[in-house]
Amino acid sequence: MNAAIAQQLITFNPAAHVELEAGKRPKALVWTEERILHWKRTGEKPSPVMAWAPEHTGLFLDHVAEDRLYALWHLIVFRGLRRGEACGQRWTDTHLDDGRITVAKQLVVHGWEVYEDDPKTDAGARTIALGSDTVQALKRHRIQQDKDREEWGIAWVETGRVFTEENGEMLHPANVTRRFIELCEEIGLPPIQLHDLRHGAATLAHAAGADLKDIQEMLGHSSIAITADTYTSLLPETNRAIAEAAARLVPRARPMEPTTETVTDLEADEEPGTEPEAVTNGAGKSAAEHGPGAPSAHAPRTQTAPDGESEAG
Repeated sequence: MNAAIAQQLITFNPAAHVELEAGKRPKALVWTEERILHWKRTGEKPSPVMAWAPEHTGLFLDHVAEDRLYALWHLIVFRGLRRGEACGQRWTDTHLDDGRITVAKQLVVHGWEVYEDDPKTDAGARTIALGSDTVQALKRHRIQQDKDREEWGIAWVETGRVFTEENGEMLHPANVTRRFIELCEEIGLPPIQLHDLRHGAATLAHAAGADLKDIQEMLGHSSIAITADTYTSLLPETNRAIAEAAARLVPRARPMEPTTETVTDLEADEEPGTEPEAVTNGAGKSAAEHGPGAPSAHAPRTQTAPDGESEAG
């Protein structure tokens, strides 16, 4: 509009006084037992952006251990690549001997057509360090790809991509998303989007001691505010550790006594010959019923790896 004014096409900017509501970036939440129970009862997700707890991620990786794209899942889980970045990763930008990759290209979907493009932002072009497990997963994947190349012979399509179809053709990012959903549903994991694995990678990195700047560079964000506002949902265990550490910083002349001693003092005031009543919670159940031996509402299940194979960038 301002350019049109400069060209004397219009005399004023009709959009100058338009007021829009401030957009809010959804907070990423971690799937806890309580949130899973609520989802199972109502079908409602607590937030549009959800991340798995570490035990959910472990179940997923164990389940997909024999999947043809295991290395892709592993890379996104721990290093937080966008879907298009993982699908567009080239072997020439993958340096396994040095334990690093350079994110230089991505695959973008327009309609149903797929084309190669530069990373989403300037910050998206980045170099990411790899853990030893990720390096080993990629080395095994390269060996399998070399076998596929030999089996297909002259029919093999050489794209130079790390992750491809069995005949070497580029992966369609939408099919990768579809495969991810299938794998999650096979073992009944709480629902997340493929892109939410980036949030999980940020959460794991934060819990492991990475600061926001490290996480920003790993995810390729142009602004650290995006990292802070959206991606770093603290794990419950980390929150509790912070709460305990904060309490220890305050010197107390009269420290709080353990709960068991307080209960003992109350029992001493009981009349002789009477049995103390059980301490109950809000649901009317004794505290003993909720001890470590109580059954979990979301008990882990034993999983077996499948025999088959397989947006938001």
